[in-house]
Amino acid sequence: MLQRHQSSLTYLYLPPVEKSEGDLLVMLHGYGSNEKDLMQLAPLLDQNMCFITPRAPLAFAPEMYGWFPVAFTPEGITVDEKEAQTALNRLLEFLHALRDTYNPPQGKTWLLGFSQGAVMSYLAALAEPRLFHGVIALSGQFPESSMRLPADPERFRHLPFLVVHGVHDDVLPVSNGRKSRLWLEKHVDSLTYREYAMGHEINNETILLVQGWIHSGHRGA
Repeated sequence: MLQRHQSSLTYLYLPPVEKSEGDLLVMLHGYGSNEKDLMQLAPLLDQNMCFITPRAPLAFAPEMYGWFPVAFTPEGITVDEKEAQTALNRLLEFLHALRDTYNPPQGKTWLLGFSQGAVMSYLAALAEPRLFHGVIALSGQFPESSMRLPADPERFRHLPFLVVHGVHDDVLPVSNGRKSRLWLEKHVDSLTYREYAMGHEINNETILLVQGWIHSGHRGA
């Protein structure tokens, strides 16, 4: 596993174990975490994939980073849309550079995000769906209505989504996952949605689901 820098973002890179080339899976960590967190999933998913975990640009404590500032209110977590847009622009620049650097076979780049990383995954998919082969949003929150307009509606419709949420999530309640499902059901052709008896976390059932989903027909689509 190597630490590298690209487009001003630091990231970890883990090459495939069993062959020299493979699809690229980019994993975006949540608020208050770092690039080491989701890399722990790599050995459990697919040894034939390249794994990349970028570090979010906002540092607010040692080893704690975020993609954009958030506010915790009695009504829930609110998002600064201007800061989120800035973070999105930076992420898209990073993702374009990754594709040029690693050149995944047939351009297959998968995007997985947890919590705030799932928010960033939604935003990136809405902005440039052509960059991705599939999007996995774990315990996230769907973007506000003003940020939901796909740049390429037809290409977005053909982008597969896997959305997972914990019924007992006390950080981003399961209502967030259900709102995501309702919107996506109307705008994409392929949506897999699951709820599990868990909190704000990634449990073993989720890992097995992600693994199976990647290896399903989506992999060869």
